[in-house]
Amino acid sequence: MSFLDRVYARARGRDTKARIVLPEGDDPRVQEAGRKIEREGLGRVQLLDRTTPHTPLPELLRHLRTRKPDRFPTDAAARDALQHPITFGACLVGIGVADVMVGGVDSPTGDVIRAALVAVGPAPGITTVSSAFYMMKGGVVLTFTDCAVVPDPAPAQLADIAIAAARDRRRVVGDEPVVAFLSYSTHGSASGTRVARVQAAVADLRGRRPPPDFAFDGELQGDAALALDVAARKAPGSPAGGRANVLVFPDLDSGNIAYKLVQRLGGWTALGPILQGLARPISDLSRGATVDDIVNTAAIAILQAREG
Repeated sequence: MSFLDRVYARARGRDTKARIVLPEGDDPRVQEAGRKIEREGLGRVQLLDRTTPHTPLPELLRHLRTRKPDRFPTDAAARDALQHPITFGACLVGIGVADVMVGGVDSPTGDVIRAALVAVGPAPGITTVSSAFYMMKGGVVLTFTDCAVVPDPAPAQLADIAIAAARDRRRVVGDEPVVAFLSYSTHGSASGTRVARVQAAVADLRGRRPPPDFAFDGELQGDAALALDVAARKAPGSPAGGRANVLVFPDLDSGNIAYKLVQRLGGWTALGPILQGLARPISDLSRGATVDDIVNTAAIAILQAREG
């Protein structure tokens, strides 16, 4: 059984069917994806039509005004915001009427993230929303993070990204995360401001309370993170060296370039980007997303909704 098959099987295995909001329901791809999600038994779909005015529930108005009173000082201001289907759908997730929202087929990533921050906010202990790709080849699944959201993360943001990716690794892949903070240096083999930033991120994560419940190390070069023989030479005794399955890239340039090279030249399949670090699952899609992309992202988001 492939990783994606396992994702579908585990998403179907919920005690109750997931409630999935697709806010761009007038797009033919979204309509077909909604039908496929239900055929696959993944959940119940609610389509929102961008051409139809939405009548907000009183709970939605209260939710927006309570979460962002400065931005929505009146019911009228909240009602206007809820006319945007992505905001409306995100708020359905925020009040617990829906479990998952998957949007962005025809909307910028920024719109989806802004709606998510308004409606659900970051997960406990995290202040940075980021993203991950699940890279698959044969029986191997690696988490690449962040490859789509945070251009130039500060050390504390890199630590947040690692925590979010590790949490979702358990939920989505179902194994134990082993996190490597990547650099062009391994354990001080080089120096410079970029190396120092990664070292500071590792120190930040090490100092978090409660302490992280997953193995991590850095700074590590890519080969020291992935190859046991290289790790034995470059990073002996490393808790992550040679066996990392979560790769934290130092910036968006390196993460985005890396996943595309691995995908195009290495023949790996890239699932994502999947938003992470949110209190409830709200997912973004590339505006070139296919029907299968939408369904796959929904299945992963269902697993993100699980505790743990």
